[in-house]
Amino acid sequence: MTIAPAQAGPASDTLVDVANMTLAKVSVPELIDPNGQPQLSQPGADTPETTGGDAIAQPAIETPAIDKSEDLASMVADLRSGEPGSRELACLATGIYFESKSEPLAGQLAVGQVIANRAQSGGRFPSTYCGVLFQRGQFSFIHGGSLPRVSHDNRQWQTAVAIAKIVDQGLKNSLVGDALFFHARYVSPGWHLKKVASIGNHIFFR
Repeated sequence: MTIAPAQAGPASDTLVDVANMTLAKVSVPELIDPNGQPQLSQPGADTPETTGGDAIAQPAIETPAIDKSEDLASMVADLRSGEPGSRELACLATGIYFESKSEPLAGQLAVGQVIANRAQSGGRFPSTYCGVLFQRGQFSFIHGGSLPRVSHDNRQWQTAVAIAKIVDQGLKNSLVGDALFFHARYVSPGWHLKKVASIGNHIFFR
């Protein structure tokens, strides 16, 4: 396979052999530590946000207008879809899916809200959903520099996508408010943080 190089002047018939081209190396995060402690973002951290790995913009899929007075279950039913519509929403939906897919809708909303809170924390954490997910030591389902694959036909995935859209558009408030951390009830990490709420199988902290 060959590819024509870009030229500033007149078009050229010269071709470049792609097989002999050298691509720039891009660093990716190491295996996430499932026992990691809550931490703030470190300047220069090798996250997709800083390396550019997840910075590719994708066209958003138009979502139907939602009445904010609807209950959460109705909103999810209206927005349930296999396609998030953008890389950022895919990251948010992935976090919701792997951290809370078996939780009640309120619990999934809470997990999504924590991810959004981190992205909106004004520099305390990476400023994108993808950056938050790929921060070292925070999410054990992240292995390497790629999102884990999920079937878009999976009903729980479609629910996670709906929750991600609700969080992203601010359609429904979560009881966790401005929480930035959470853990499952069956672990006791000994964090010295303010407890905000308990929803489903998770406890949320600020």
